[in-house]
Amino acid sequence: MYYSDELIEEIRTRNDIVDVISGYVRLQKKGSSYFGLCPFHNEKSPSFSVSRQKQMYYCFGCGAGGNVYTFLMEYENFSFVEAVKFLAHRAGVELPEAEYSKETKEKADLKASLLEVNKTAAKYFYAQLKTEQGAHAYTYLKDRGLSDETITAFGLGYSNKYSDDLYKYLRSRGYSESLIRQAGLINTDERQGVYDKFWNRVIFPIMDVNSRVIGFGGRVMGDAKPKYLNSPETAVFDKSRNLYGLNRARTSRKPYFLLCEGYMDVISLHQAGFTNAVASLGTALTPGHASLIKRYVQEVYLTYDSDEAGTRAALRAVPILKEAGISAKIIRMDPYKDPDEFIKNLGAEAYEERIRKARNGFMFSLEMLEKDYDMASPEGKTAFFREAAVRLLGFEEELERNNYIEAVASAYKVSRDSLEKLVTKAAVSVGMAKPASRPKRSDGSVKPKEDGILTSQKALLTWMIEDEKLYGKISKLIGPEDFTGDIYRTVAKLLYEQYENGELNPAKILNHFTGEEEHREAAALFHTKIRQLRTKEEEEQALKDVILRVKAHSIEVRTMELDSTDMAGLQKLMEEKRKLEDLKTLHISIN
Repeated sequence: MYYSDELIEEIRTRNDIVDVISGYVRLQKKGSSYFGLCPFHNEKSPSFSVSRQKQMYYCFGCGAGGNVYTFLMEYENFSFVEAVKFLAHRAGVELPEAEYSKETKEKADLKASLLEVNKTAAKYFYAQLKTEQGAHAYTYLKDRGLSDETITAFGLGYSNKYSDDLYKYLRSRGYSESLIRQAGLINTDERQGVYDKFWNRVIFPIMDVNSRVIGFGGRVMGDAKPKYLNSPETAVFDKSRNLYGLNRARTSRKPYFLLCEGYMDVISLHQAGFTNAVASLGTALTPGHASLIKRYVQEVYLTYDSDEAGTRAALRAVPILKEAGISAKIIRMDPYKDPDEFIKNLGAEAYEERIRKARNGFMFSLEMLEKDYDMASPEGKTAFFREAAVRLLGFEEELERNNYIEAVASAYKVSRDSLEKLVTKAAVSVGMAKPASRPKRSDGSVKPKEDGILTSQKALLTWMIEDEKLYGKISKLIGPEDFTGDIYRTVAKLLYEQYENGELNPAKILNHFTGEEEHREAAALFHTKIRQLRTKEEEEQALKDVILRVKAHSIEVRTMELDSTDMAGLQKLMEEKRKLEDLKTLHISIN
């Protein structure tokens, strides 16, 4: 849905950022700003600042920042349009009706209907658990150690042994057979006709990040197969892009997730106070799962089953998480099979201790690799280190690779120099010609690696917002065209226009970016950490260095892009190069 710039700005100005964020964070006024504990990372001293004057927030600890839309996108995991709708409703602003194509409207209507029928089914299953027919399922859950509060919190239910009960109920509520089938709630065969997908099972509603029921998991009561059954893929349920428990874990504000294999593991961990536990939905971890996780945390503790299958699953997950830019650690449950059994027998405190002792994912993979070699023989040991050297090549950044070489050499008591030579030899043998792959965004596109030039451009934008008097000095030397990259240049252009019109309003600039990724990237441009310098002379020198760096890079880029027949353009660049030389001797005052 497209909303005009004027409407987006009206909604933003009618939702004071201090008032909105106060609904999530306890704020106290200090000077002209408000401070509280950052909701995006764990901290004991308040470093989260909200400015009523600028209508922006910024955390000095983790660097999170932006306007009121950014906050809701980060905290509530809203899209930009969802944030607009939420704030419009809050401020009593009426939004125009969306004009959809026939196909788009049909898809939207179907999704809404599927969510509605799923919600109705979830309520029905929950009610069945408390009936006489559901008594044995309720007893099963209580015997598994779940409290009534936990059962209610996760909406656990029961599908009774009559195999068309849910179907008849949903039909009585007016839902069509076609819709019930599209929701994955019924099947059909020649002998039985229409029958429920789930029957005689404890039901685990599966919710998306916004706590909407998108599917179900069912654990059979008895010996029937399969033991666990999940909803099929539907228009609202993609098991490779959803995680069980994420709707609750995302608000835990812990810096890592506990990644489990099953529903009961997640529920038991939450009940024990580990509210950052999630699980994949009856499938192995996928890149889609990793991209979803990356939106919330940078670190994952794999708490899979301690049997051979669980170990293999953990080893497969580590490189998938690494590719997404997430560090992984392994929690061992020995002598118990899974977190559920472990906590029942040893308690939450013992589990916390296992978290503290979690193994680095790469080092754990080497420990498992050892089992394939005869480490008592020279030949076996050498073969092991050759394979370890190949795996060490997976760390593309030299510093990270060197750190792991040092860790492996220390753990296995070998010379770092000899291991380093083995890694170099392995690099030659496998060939290192392929370009280093960069982390990907959730949409699959490549995320550009930030370099010093981009950091310098961010610093200039931050300086111009934080200290308005610097705009006049910087704008004489640097123009919007000197910023490289579409988002950087667009932000600079809008900022310069605001200054020229005498209306500095950085929060308004962010309204221009409605895509989630570009909105977050634009918000980050205003909140670069600028190193605190001791003297005025040091600050002036730092500002001059940044201006010189940005200008020199701008000239270099435009020179490379210049058409060889463009003589006027060439003359202009030569003139700018002469001015750059003069700038090196110029004194820039910050007064």
